[in-house]
Amino acid sequence: KVDSIRCDFNHYPYEVTTFARQRILRESTVTERSLVTTCRLVNVSRSDNNPQGFLIESFTIIENRDIGQYER
Repeated sequence: KVDSIRCDFNHYPYEVTTFARQRILRESTVTERSLVTTCRLVNVSRSDNNPQGFLIESFTIIENRDIGQYER
């Protein structure tokens, strides 16, 4: 689940940071994680497969840590 996205369209290439929560369902437990990623967006030609016209570069996972684990 994405909590928020921060994108700086004032400087090119565009820097993007995404803040999200992961929920991993297992047979006996549920694990929740905090996920923070960064990337750069570069303009490319639009197409049927890429209608936004952006290419993601330098995708990096900044944080992927457990917040909690609960019994199902």
